[in-house]
Amino acid sequence: MSLKRNERRVIVITGATGGLAQELVKLIPEDDCLILLGRSVERLKATFGERQNCHLEGLDITDDSALHECVSSIYDRFGQIDIFINNAGFGEFKPYDDYTDETIRQMFDVNTLAMINFSRLVGKKMAERGQGHLINIVSIAGLVASAKSTIYAATKFAMIGFSNALRLELADYGVYVTTVNPGPISTKFFDQADPTGDYLASVQRYTMQADEVAKRIYRIFGKNKRELNMPFALALTAKFYNLFPKTGDFLARKVFNYK
Repeated sequence: MSLKRNERRVIVITGATGGLAQELVKLIPEDDCLILLGRSVERLKATFGERQNCHLEGLDITDDSALHECVSSIYDRFGQIDIFINNAGFGEFKPYDDYTDETIRQMFDVNTLAMINFSRLVGKKMAERGQGHLINIVSIAGLVASAKSTIYAATKFAMIGFSNALRLELADYGVYVTTVNPGPISTKFFDQADPTGDYLASVQRYTMQADEVAKRIYRIFGKNKRELNMPFALALTAKFYNLFPKTGDFLARKVFNYK
């Protein structure tokens, strides 16, 4: 990717009112063109209304036609996307047989299908231009499964598989695809995923602050980085899990099962 830092970048972030996205926005210079997508345009305005050179769009990312129209509109108005960050997502941690059909479909719609559709549409435009960077915020849960996260882990495993394959297809077109796989981040994500707060308290030693994660993501903007796994202890766990899956299953079930 040949974009020079002194050129204005067009950067898009989905799930923009989330805690991680808000920290990322703080790091992006105001001379870049920033397009922020979220479910509620009112929340977007309340959060980012004072920022310069910032465009706010309310969008239901589970609506396929609205998603297609959104991407077309961005390219019609701005001509390019240099960095696209798929950040929207949610989770619920509960036993496998406690999920409703509706929750399962909704989690796949948001965590997987919307990310896939954005990546396909934007990736094609980036390939035509010959440069661009897709950053998919996934999860360490997509590398190491744990109890009471069957559906959440499934959405993340699927997204990592898609991203890995897409990276191969776009490599010759100057387009980078990075998966960011963080462990627990102290944000409002856990208001829904862990209403009691018990899980977050139990993994406090591994929990990162959103600003810390945002800084690491910002440093890879425009760089050919395959994946970013954090924190170090969980990234090491993921490598161990791949090398020794049977032992990894035992540890995940008996030792590291904090849910």
